[in-house]
Amino acid sequence: MSVGTVYQAKVRPFETRRLEGGRWACLSPVGEVAFLDAQILELLRTAPEEVDGDLRQCLKAKHFLTSSASTPGLDRLYASRLAEKAATAAGPPALHILVPTLQCAHSCQYCQVSRALDAQGFSMSQNEMLAACDTIMASAAETLTVEFQGGDPLNRFDLIQLAIEALAHHPARQGRAIRFVIASTLHQLTGQMCSYLRQYDVKLSTSIDGPAWLHNKNRPLPTRDSYARTLQGIELARAALGPDSVSALMTTTHHSIEYAEAIVDEYVALGLQDVFIRPLSPYGFAKRNLAYLGYSTQDFMRFYKRAVDRVLWWNGQGVAIREAYAGLILNKLISSFDAGYVDLQSPNASGRAVLVYNYDGWVYPSDEARMLAETGDTSFRMGAIGTPLEALLSCDVSSRIADQGDASGDPDCSACAFKSHCAPSPVDAAALAQGGHAAPTRETEHCRRQTAMFDFWLNRLGDVEGRGDTQTADLLARWAQPNSMAGAS
Repeated sequence: MSVGTVYQAKVRPFETRRLEGGRWACLSPVGEVAFLDAQILELLRTAPEEVDGDLRQCLKAKHFLTSSASTPGLDRLYASRLAEKAATAAGPPALHILVPTLQCAHSCQYCQVSRALDAQGFSMSQNEMLAACDTIMASAAETLTVEFQGGDPLNRFDLIQLAIEALAHHPARQGRAIRFVIASTLHQLTGQMCSYLRQYDVKLSTSIDGPAWLHNKNRPLPTRDSYARTLQGIELARAALGPDSVSALMTTTHHSIEYAEAIVDEYVALGLQDVFIRPLSPYGFAKRNLAYLGYSTQDFMRFYKRAVDRVLWWNGQGVAIREAYAGLILNKLISSFDAGYVDLQSPNASGRAVLVYNYDGWVYPSDEARMLAETGDTSFRMGAIGTPLEALLSCDVSSRIADQGDASGDPDCSACAFKSHCAPSPVDAAALAQGGHAAPTRETEHCRRQTAMFDFWLNRLGDVEGRGDTQTADLLARWAQPNSMAGAS
């Protein structure tokens, strides 16, 4: 019996994307990538048994090929990896965002929603906070992440304590792990607060937009010392809660575009192990200032490339620092296990994997949806805080997102190479609505940005493989693992 008769190759589903140099990237839905010349790609599609033996074995190991013979072990592994990749979208809500208040001392021009410290009516009531906690604990998720956002939630530390106590000692907890995160400027952080946060291993997330002059320009205070006060908060938290208690991210404005290297260097100088190169969010009040603060996707990607190159340079110098956005994209492309990042789920997982309990007494499917409500579009309200979890998950908004956020039914997504790793954003489409009609997916910021990021990292991975750069390949593979995603939500 010939070798060809013994091994009848069968092609599993995969998508393709052409790279800048003319080669093709083949993407498996289970988190594998193969880079092939056009001729080999055609052979894979039409006569896979004729693919070179070593390459054929590699493609089999990456689940691009199987055998027409019975292979129950491989089939179970493939099914298991598909299920793992879909776990976040298919599972119960594990990420819960509490917005105790919109109050904040800053007057950032790109802020979506915050209000002045003396503004009235922009904080959640105690009863609403307790009701939100009951809904959170009704989730069947084995591990829960509860993130406090704002405004600056430390302005209502009383509500944070109320929630932590209610959740930590809730009768429905039943030994489940709860990860608490507070997103804050850290300006209000005190030693007494730290003593409390230490009891529950609460992590802190803050913003550093770059060197002091850039941070102060982007995040102004009347006292013009925003950067210095954030650094004081970081130092206090590290001393009281541990060196890894604080993570940071930045927001890219027009002022940032020329200073990619300086921004990364600032993170290195501060001893931060992650830098999240984050674009502007075109929601809420930030939308008004896009003409002044904004830039094109192409400009952002040029800036992003320089930042990534600087991060890789520092790693080459022995300084371990990761670009967090890269980790999220690489996790979709080359990791067997999903990191749970809600913005990159297929189908769209807003309103199922994540729920947002807002200061206004309503529950929203995403952070962007609650920001959209601040400018008058309340169409994504899922229900009042206190509505039973089952009712929230089966409400009209949740059903609409599930329907409109399904890549298989979207004409702009059906032929996209990334449809297994991403999906339409109905909230983003609504934000760009004109005349009552939502924008096509291809015109949304979500689609443009994620497509550009996937393309960038596919080309970078192909280049790394083509050069035989095993050191960088190993580094990127480490970035892709879910256990390196602690600072991303």
